Amino acid sequence: MSSGSMSYRALVFLAALIMVAWAAPGLAKSATERKPAESLVAFDFRAAGDEVRTRIVMEFEQKPEFSYHLLASPHRLVVDLPETVFGFDEKVVEPRGLLSEIRYGAMAPGRSRVVFTAIGPVKAEMAEIRKNETDGTYRLVFDIAAASDREFEALVNQQDWEIRTGSGDDDVPEVAPDADKPFTVAIDPGHGGIDTGAKGRGGTQEKDITLAVSKALKTALESETDMKVVLTRNDDRFISLGERVRLARKAAADLFVSIHADSIRVRGVRGATVYTLSDKASDDMARQLAARENRSDLIAGLSLEDEPDTVADILIDLTRRETQVFSIGLARAVIDAFDGSVKLINNPIRSAGFRVLQAPEVPSVLVELGYLSNVEDEKLLTDPKWREQIASLLVEAISAYRAKVGGVSN
Repeated sequence: MSSGSMSYRALVFLAALIMVAWAAPGLAKSATERKPAESLVAFDFRAAGDEVRTRIVMEFEQKPEFSYHLLASPHRLVVDLPETVFGFDEKVVEPRGLLSEIRYGAMAPGRSRVVFTAIGPVKAEMAEIRKNETDGTYRLVFDIAAASDREFEALVNQQDWEIRTGSGDDDVPEVAPDADKPFTVAIDPGHGGIDTGAKGRGGTQEKDITLAVSKALKTALESETDMKVVLTRNDDRFISLGERVRLARKAAADLFVSIHADSIRVRGVRGATVYTLSDKASDDMARQLAARENRSDLIAGLSLEDEPDTVADILIDLTRRETQVFSIGLARAVIDAFDGSVKLINNPIRSAGFRVLQAPEVPSVLVELGYLSNVEDEKLLTDPKWREQIASLLVEAISAYRAKVGGVSN
């Protein structure tokens, strides 16, 4: 093994750790806190082939344990790994041949995932680990080939796969409905882990912004009020949309506030928006945003069938109809607090069929703080002082809402 190649991989590993910490200041563990030996390191990636057969190769410092499964709608090959530091350049992860999209990242503490979206039905003809005898590293090799719809369906049906969605269950204690509890706010940092969300023109990832703002809001609420606060995630992990709803209901939350920062093709559009749930979108912009947000589970390698039964058919639930009135009241309180201090888009209160807002008895809003596709908004969203200001305004809004409804818990 040459000293040059060893130095290169060492630098890649170090760079990966620095990028993780730099991506969300104050959120990720520093390189000195992380124990490198506990994480698998992927230092290179390549794919080659055509629309009949494609080879995928991932290079690792250590021998990886892995499992893989196929999913439909869309057609995907999902590869699960132990906690992995992905140290290769994003530019090399370009879909080719049978692949139309590649996503990778954390699913939960101790687990990572790579999701290969295919242009059609596929099958894995070969999946194995090979040792590189020259330097002692390892490569994970997949040979995938085009398959018929019938063959793909048969492969999916014969799988025995336990779905695990990166629950934050341990962080949210269950509260009995009749318990004497404080007014409780569930804060939901959008996206996370393998689901990065939108990306800014300067490289900012939505999942980092939403977690930073959510933590600032939690700190502000706990220091300025007597409210109890729970986060659906407090680190860079993936949480399914249905699981976010379940965690809010488990905590018997009185409010659910989902934090986001979207991206849009029209780069001149900027400003905050507050969305509530409805079975019919208020406008085309709201409909398109809901469609993008509802795709989070698919991005992370889940299927719509994995959605918990507890949120099924709630659009016709009488309890949800009553809750919707309170959700609109909360949305108006947020806009009132933002007005004059935060740039707002035209018609800042909108609605659409957001799956993450479907807790039937919990007033819920989705707050889009701004657009990462806009240079001015991205600059504000990455400013810690601005995020603290946003947190303070949201505390004002939540407090005003609480006072208006009588200040009592559900």
